Amino acid sequence: MSEIIVSIKSLEKTYKTESESLTILKDLNLEIEKGKKITIVGESGSGKSTFLNIIGGLDNATSGFVKCGEYELFNLDEKKLSEYRTNFLGLIFQFHYLLKDFTALENTFLPSIMAGVPKKVAMEKAKQFLCDVGLEKRIDHLPSQLSGGERQRVAVARSLMNDPKLILADEPTGNLDPANASMIGDLLFSMVDKYKKTLLLVTHDLNLAKKGDLCYSIKKGMLESVSLKGES
Repeated sequence: MSEIIVSIKSLEKTYKTESESLTILKDLNLEIEKGKKITIVGESGSGKSTFLNIIGGLDNATSGFVKCGEYELFNLDEKKLSEYRTNFLGLIFQFHYLLKDFTALENTFLPSIMAGVPKKVAMEKAKQFLCDVGLEKRIDHLPSQLSGGERQRVAVARSLMNDPKLILADEPTGNLDPANASMIGDLLFSMVDKYKKTLLLVTHDLNLAKKGDLCYSIKKGMLESVSLKGES
């Protein structure tokens, strides 16, 4: 049997103010098998990023159940939540979030240094990932010396540094021109395949969404399976 790496049941997220209550996610259910590449599309404001932030431990749900690997997210204290983010997740965002005073190499190996990996070991691993993403000649460049596509390639390499079980990608091509968006999309999926990772990706780009094994749309707070065959 396939291993279920993510299990989400009856997930709800409601924002409340003194005057109103707005439910973004309701009765949302999803299981993700190890090694699968799942994409999620939906209109702006549909709750895609909120959903990803909950799985990433960056936001709290109103109710429901989320288990990723051995971690039941709503039962974790801050120490365990930090451990979950560090050891289980690789994160890629729309903006690269590279530190401006650090080189591509330093930005890539920093997560491993923070996790306690010896610098020499982390550096060699980072060099390998940067080579994988085609930046072997740019490792000593600062973010300001890299193009937008190159900065996002560094972000892809960085996401793999701590050998995560799950990669979460939130609009990873959203800030790029069409050519770079296509390149980064191909690169991300090839790296996920090469290193046998599980991927959960949120995007408005249907061409990127089609690369997944399964695609879902968030409508009225719930997930619906969609087919993108024939879409362009």
